[in-house]
Amino acid sequence: MAGGIRDTDEMEEAHEINVTPFIDVMLVLLIIFMVAAPLSTVDVPVELPRAGVPPAVRPEPPVILTLQADLALSLGNAPVGRDALAARLMAAAGGKSDTRIYLRADKSVAYGALMEVMGILRDAGFTQVALMAEEAAK
Repeated sequence: MAGGIRDTDEMEEAHEINVTPFIDVMLVLLIIFMVAAPLSTVDVPVELPRAGVPPAVRPEPPVILTLQADLALSLGNAPVGRDALAARLMAAAGGKSDTRIYLRADKSVAYGALMEVMGILRDAGFTQVALMAEEAAK
């Protein structure tokens, strides 16, 4: 040890580095950078040119039809009967029969019941039907 009591009169050199001042300097530099970083944002006034591109059109919200386990239908979050389904879908699609209808069904629904709903969609003029599923966990 560097500061221990020895039998000899010779003093040995301490070969250990004192890191306490180094840590103090690092903490001070950290505080300086934390204060200076928000001040380094650019505040130069620039007049940007106008772009000749029209703004992007927002996509319309999707039309989601749900077939529940008890075979009840819901358009969005509102329940809908099978007899009023075609009219409500046409209203939700804005009168466009080429709108994609997203169909999701409970996994306990029989295949025949799902095909019955798809037949109602086809008879109403909606031919673009996308079936929804949950992603499998990896």
